Amino acid sequence: MADAPYRAAPAEALRIEALGELTAIFDRRSMQTHLVVAPMPELLAMMGETPCTAATLAARLAERFDLEGEGDAVAIVAERLAELAALGLVARA
Repeated sequence: MADAPYRAAPAEALRIEALGELTAIFDRRSMQTHLVVAPMPELLAMMGETPCTAATLAARLAERFDLEGEGDAVAIVAERLAELAALGLVARA
């Protein structure tokens, strides 16, 4: 659901370490380590502390990386948010 707002886990709950092409995210709450690739860590960073929808994040990505039009970006970001939610790194707000 592209218009559902999500909230990222609190920054203090996560330890994020870049490992070349992979990023390790240790969730102190669940004591689990997740290995992810771009754009997962970037999405978490862009979310900050406020709830965000896929459309909001797609617009932020387009602005930050000077992309023309959002096209399928909203659907792709919505899929990534669902994946982050399945890992417990974001939750519906």
